[in-house]
Amino acid sequence: MSTLTETVVDSASSHGHFSQDDIALTQPSFTIVFTCCGINFAFGVFQAVYETLSQQPDTPFTGASPAEVDLIGTMSISLMTIGAPFVVAWAKRFSPKSISLIGSTTFSAALILASFGKSLWHFEVTQGVLLGLGTSLSYMVAVTIAPTWFTTRRGLGLGIITSGTGIGGLVWAPALKAAVDSMGYRNALRLAGGISFGLNIIASSAMAWEPEAKARIDMENSARTSRIDGILKVPIIDWRIARTRKFAAQALGSIFQSAVYYLPIFFFATYARTLGYSDTAGANFIAISNMCNAVGKIAIGYAADHMGRLNALVVTTMISAIVTVSFWVPSTLSGDAATSQGLFIAFTVLYGIFASAYVALFPASLVELFGVHNFASVNGVLYMVRGLASLVGTPVGGVLIRSHSSGNPSRSYEGMALLTSVLLVAASFSVMWVRVEAMIGVDGKLVKKWKM
Repeated sequence: MSTLTETVVDSASSHGHFSQDDIALTQPSFTIVFTCCGINFAFGVFQAVYETLSQQPDTPFTGASPAEVDLIGTMSISLMTIGAPFVVAWAKRFSPKSISLIGSTTFSAALILASFGKSLWHFEVTQGVLLGLGTSLSYMVAVTIAPTWFTTRRGLGLGIITSGTGIGGLVWAPALKAAVDSMGYRNALRLAGGISFGLNIIASSAMAWEPEAKARIDMENSARTSRIDGILKVPIIDWRIARTRKFAAQALGSIFQSAVYYLPIFFFATYARTLGYSDTAGANFIAISNMCNAVGKIAIGYAADHMGRLNALVVTTMISAIVTVSFWVPSTLSGDAATSQGLFIAFTVLYGIFASAYVALFPASLVELFGVHNFASVNGVLYMVRGLASLVGTPVGGVLIRSHSSGNPSRSYEGMALLTSVLLVAASFSVMWVRVEAMIGVDGKLVKKWKM
């Protein structure tokens, strides 16, 4: 990994762009994101299946509400980042490779164990908690070591790597739906567990720190008396950074955005059903959104290297809020089926492109705001904040789904759409605050530094 990625960095720095070979060298991190996040982002397929089973007798989900089913995916997505500070500390203490390998094994075991579940809580523990822990151990390693390797093309590099989320969802959503239809959801879980194990083990074997970062980490480790003393210690953020206004603004933006970011993704399939679409079409909506997710991350990541990563973060967050207000909310309110469907299709495409860009630009913006030396600790803390926010926001959104809506089934999702809109607007203002704070110099005066 280090030799390969050094080639990426050298080429990006000296030539100012990525060659096809350079892009291919991001494969290990991309593969982990493709597998772990792709399966998590395709949870909407299982959400639809489990909700259907909740209406049938003698199933593990009989009588469960949409919010209770959604808790499975919510816990997995939330734990993916809540454990970030610990994962970063362990990767520094023991090695990225070993932590990612443990995560890969845990991830696959969680899917296979879930396939034997007999009650709802079995799935919450396995496909929820255990899958989230496995995802965190592999995903956080990939997104923490990657930004330190890239310089002039950090936005594009992270865009390519995090596009694995969208491409993974594009591939996994229809594949899992086909597997569920042909062999049942239990065997589909087992198949996903087996395939993900092979992909993640190979990719994890290539995880390594950038040489200068490794040198600093080795110096830190040399001061410790044993490896055991690093297990419960996490990289504490510098108090001087934590008390700054730009850190507070970035944290607020993280909370608002992540609290509702996954709501449309998890409920694409079930909402599509209220508009008259089949379950297969619902899975296709997940795939379409994830395809746009991938395109958006790469294209916007490339643009961000030219217009400034913080500028791109502001623009894309604002657009994602506008898209939700303009398309999803009216889709839930319109009494005309054709109009609602058209609005929802537009929302699916535009939300996939612009909302997903936050995920790629977020870590890149942290390097710009706080410096590469503080990146690991700031990244770990703010990713934990994002996970906690999604753990609260996503179930609240699920609770807002009304069981019945006379005359217009899509209005059941009105509350969820409004919550998503309000918090994305709040996230937009927070990101704008971050941008203003980044322009304030050490003397407290506004400096003209637009490209950042």
